[in-house]
Amino acid sequence: MKNLIIAFLKDEEGQTSTEYILLVAVVALIVFKFKDQATKRLGDITDGVFTGAESWVGELNNQ
Repeated sequence: MKNLIIAFLKDEEGQTSTEYILLVAVVALIVFKFKDQATKRLGDITDGVFTGAESWVGELNNQ
C-alpha cells in the first residue's frame, strides 16, 4: 500500500480534463470576485488617457 501511495505522488503525467476544469473554475471565481474593482480601475485609466489626449490636442490647436 505504501508503494502505491508513493508511486501515485511521483506520477508526473500531464493534466487531465478534471484539472483543467478546476483551473477554469478557479479563474472564473477570481474574475467574478474582482469584476467591480477591475471595471472601476479600467474606467479610471481610460478616463485619464482620454483627458490627457484632449488636453494634448487642445494645446496643439492653440499653437
